[in-house]
Amino acid sequence: MSEKKFASHADVEEKQISWDKLSDNAYAYTAEGDPNTGVIIGDDGVMIIDATATPVAAQGVIRKIREITDKPIKYVVLTHYHAVRVLGASGYKNEGLEQIIASQDTWDLIVERGQQDMDSEIGRFPRLFQAVESVPGLTWPTMTFTGQMTVWLGKLEVKIQQIGRGHTKGDTIVYLPSQNICFSGDLVEADAACYSGDAYLSEWPQTLERLAAMKFDKLVPGRGPTLMTSEAVQKGLAYTRDYVGTLYQAAQQAVAQGKDLKATMAHARQLMDPKFGHVFIYEHCLPFNVTRAHDEASGIRDPRIWTAERDRQMWHALQD
Repeated sequence: MSEKKFASHADVEEKQISWDKLSDNAYAYTAEGDPNTGVIIGDDGVMIIDATATPVAAQGVIRKIREITDKPIKYVVLTHYHAVRVLGASGYKNEGLEQIIASQDTWDLIVERGQQDMDSEIGRFPRLFQAVESVPGLTWPTMTFTGQMTVWLGKLEVKIQQIGRGHTKGDTIVYLPSQNICFSGDLVEADAACYSGDAYLSEWPQTLERLAAMKFDKLVPGRGPTLMTSEAVQKGLAYTRDYVGTLYQAAQQAVAQGKDLKATMAHARQLMDPKFGHVFIYEHCLPFNVTRAHDEASGIRDPRIWTAERDRQMWHALQD
């Protein structure tokens, strides 16, 4: 029997980079469904929101920033702990980096499962982890917060806040109150699958409701194109709610009917494929998403730790 490789292994084409200007202070580095990076340029320094998968990949972001400013890149904020978001942080150490900021919940997750997650994600995403040998190890925050904190880039106020659990228990948004611009991390996706392998699916919709109530004019999602109008922001939030809700509803129905994981996958496809089958990384995410949804619907409150071995076992079991 041939090795059944992760769907992401077929994803080998380099993505088209977009560098979107949201304001004189805010930019987004996006790439056709790859993890996005946010950039805030203040009076006296720069803040990065999410740090790409490797230090080598971070050089692409740095080149864009250096076309605009030579100010030091003082801060990297991690919206959550996933390796594909954080392992590039060391790429900024020669650019003036002073602090790597994350929620205390994200710190706790790195302690609990950071190494397993790193090993697992490197196996899942070979294209994103090109030059993985440049990664010096886990990215550890140097500053943590609980609830919310404020950073001033000169006169520019930056709010960093947890508004609830969704994609992970450590989810963090970053926003500019004076400009009504938000960087949401993977709490929100646009035209991309919502990876839910470490999610709190029953809580995610309420967290999105809180985010919607903040009425941002522009928002940089975790994946997908920058949402440049308030209407686009609300559409992105509605899309994410629909994805998460449909996934969890399918799992709840399947568990209520006593279906095992493989049968739950088939049931989820009936509801999910017609609406979401065309979006970025859909096929890669679905087995992980259904596994977590089945767990949560079965009463397993906290996500189980993914390891490289568990990834392979699950993938094989659901591909036969």
